[in-house]
Amino acid sequence: MKTVLITGGAGFLGSHLCDRFIGEGYHVMAMDNLVTGSMKNIEHLMDNENFEFINADVSKYVDVPGTVDYILHFASPASPIDYLRIPIQTLKVGSLGTHNLLGLAKSKNARILVASTSEVYGDPLVHPQTEEYWGNVNPVGPRGVYDEAKRFQEAITMAYHNYHKLETRIIRIFNTYGSRMRLDDGRALPAFFSQALKGEDITVFGDGTQTRSFCYVDDLVEGIYLLLMSDYHLPVNIGNPDEITINEFAEEIIKLTGTKSKIIYNELPVNDPMQRRPDISLAKKLLNWEPKVSRAEGLALTLQHFQSLPEFKKT
Repeated sequence: MKTVLITGGAGFLGSHLCDRFIGEGYHVMAMDNLVTGSMKNIEHLMDNENFEFINADVSKYVDVPGTVDYILHFASPASPIDYLRIPIQTLKVGSLGTHNLLGLAKSKNARILVASTSEVYGDPLVHPQTEEYWGNVNPVGPRGVYDEAKRFQEAITMAYHNYHKLETRIIRIFNTYGSRMRLDDGRALPAFFSQALKGEDITVFGDGTQTRSFCYVDDLVEGIYLLLMSDYHLPVNIGNPDEITINEFAEEIIKLTGTKSKIIYNELPVNDPMQRRPDISLAKKLLNWEPKVSRAEGLALTLQHFQSLPEFKKT
């Protein structure tokens, strides 16, 4: 039985990866310090003999006993509300944490996949974004703590690949959604659902003409798995190229939830990207991957998840 270490394993994406690798017959070690993750996301796995949880901060010294075949580094705050609250920890997990895990991968002779982000492209001047685009990032702006942590993460991963000949993979993740998202994580989708289900007005930042492209979590996990098992070491975009304006997206949530919420507008945050759409030509060619779940289907499934939460359960 092969072993995989998943950092950020109690988080939104990390917990879904734990499920996938358990399903594939791996022994899964989930590592998390629970700063933004939750044990609720993995409680269904705690009695599984092939699963173990390690409460640890990867920004400090990291070691695990025994053989490790694969490492998936997904530890990091991922929403602005989190990384603006804990900016230094965000920088540390992308730099020190990545360094520690690359060292662990080297000592274990393990293949490592690091979770980068579409935010390395910043507020893009190229649309849609291809892997060859170097980005338009403000390193000293409020989002720089996340954007630059991920850009450094990619750089040090490539250095380990080139210098130590380490087996590395880099995924650039675009907006992803699905069950286990935190309602209070500050991103548009959970915020819109939360406000709609509470009967509140929906808050759009800016004029709502900015665009996003939302990928359902099951599609993303499939892309991650395929990339890990590939022999390609350069960054690969994984996301859904179905682009929509934030105004259109808010209207979809209002219609889906049947609320009478209105859309209200607040000031756009500093350096918030105006366009976000992945070019997934490389993933299609390299991995034979493209998203299968439509936004309508994915949003319906996500609504079911949010409605099952204690605060929204109908009595």
